[in-house]
Amino acid sequence: MIVVTRLNDSQFAINPDLIERIHSNPDTTLVMVDGAKYIVTESMDDVIQRIAAYRARVLALAYEHQPTTHTGPRQLEIVASAPDDFGPGPARDASDSVPRLPRRL
Repeated sequence: MIVVTRLNDSQFAINPDLIERIHSNPDTTLVMVDGAKYIVTESMDDVIQRIAAYRARVLALAYEHQPTTHTGPRQLEIVASAPDDFGPGPARDASDSVPRLPRRL
């Protein structure tokens, strides 16, 4: 969310991902994807800078929470599951790496 100021000096937070367009004529108007319009005291450049800072902060937080112990490419491990209610399933050997759908009765 970014914080912007109405013409009466009250502040509110808005989701910048829902802003469709920004007009500056002479007041800065935020046009939302649902058609709502908000007139704010900040300049168009200031609103754009706040949106960029918000998105940079979101990306930084996402990268911050990535595991750091991994050093190589990740590999998907396919594990054979036990037979379920649909029957025992086809026989598998250790070299069979393609998962199969359970048999239907």
